[in-house]
Amino acid sequence: MSARISTTSTTRSAISTTTTRRRRISRGLTAATLATGVLLPVAAAAPATAAAPQVTCSSNKAGLAKKMTADLTAALRGRPGTVALAVHERSTNTYCSLRSWDAYDSASIVKVTVMGALLYDSQKRKRALSTRERDLVTAMITKSDNNATSTLWKQLGTGKINTFLKAAGATRTKPGANGYWGLTQVNASEQSKILDLFTQTNAVLTAASRAYGLDRMARVVPAQRWGTPAGAPGRAKVHVKNGWLPRAAKGWRVHSLGVFTGQGHDYTITVLTHGNKTMQQGVDTIQSVSRAVHRDLNPASKARTFQAPAIVPPAAPHEVIPPVPEAPAH
Repeated sequence: MSARISTTSTTRSAISTTTTRRRRISRGLTAATLATGVLLPVAAAAPATAAAPQVTCSSNKAGLAKKMTADLTAALRGRPGTVALAVHERSTNTYCSLRSWDAYDSASIVKVTVMGALLYDSQKRKRALSTRERDLVTAMITKSDNNATSTLWKQLGTGKINTFLKAAGATRTKPGANGYWGLTQVNASEQSKILDLFTQTNAVLTAASRAYGLDRMARVVPAQRWGTPAGAPGRAKVHVKNGWLPRAAKGWRVHSLGVFTGQGHDYTITVLTHGNKTMQQGVDTIQSVSRAVHRDLNPASKARTFQAPAIVPPAAPHEVIPPVPEAPAH
């Protein structure tokens, strides 16, 4: 009997010891898990992955927001690079956006801001633009002349440009330092706001200034009318300004601003891209987006077909460029 009791006691002691060890191990692993954030395989769960930015649309017109969300998403599917966009149509209060607050190097789309700042400053001083200024604006907008831009940028200074940006509600836009206007930091949302200043009554630009600005953008030379005009309705009045800039980091920046008036409504399209391997990739992405917008906002209109010209970057710099051994902005 004593032997049996002794054996049973020994067995119970072993079991107790094993159980205690297991509890200690369990507590130790739990403590380690809490300390390191590493989950055991048994309790492991797939880590949460941040969702990629999605196109979002809103509209007072029934069904339009849903359709535009789907169509813009499809237009961007499989496209290279990173895209930001802002679309605004006033009559139905339709707005679409994607990465609309992300910052991009402006390249030459900042020239619309320069024109707006010049017009705003002349209004405040109660004077008309001089013949020289009109010539510079025409060259800057219609041909994207860089020397004309540099002249006006220097004349205004970043102080007057920032004054205009503040009046426009575009305070996240940061003018490029040291005269490098092509490196101005812009975002799609605020570029859309600036375009709106040219299409509706506001306290920043007078009717005369708005008409003049739109007229310059309507006269852009054919070789630079690619981008947002692609797929525009045949009866729409097209106003455009594009920009492109290759750099080692994030590849080609290719942007397009478009204002479309007539047919009983007006709307703006802003598309910014970077991370393109070639300029043509950026152009193709912008035009894919633009065709979807024009089609959805003008379902009964016949589309105009815009063929992007063959794009050949200039062989030599012809503007103030960033202090890096790369090709210039345009």
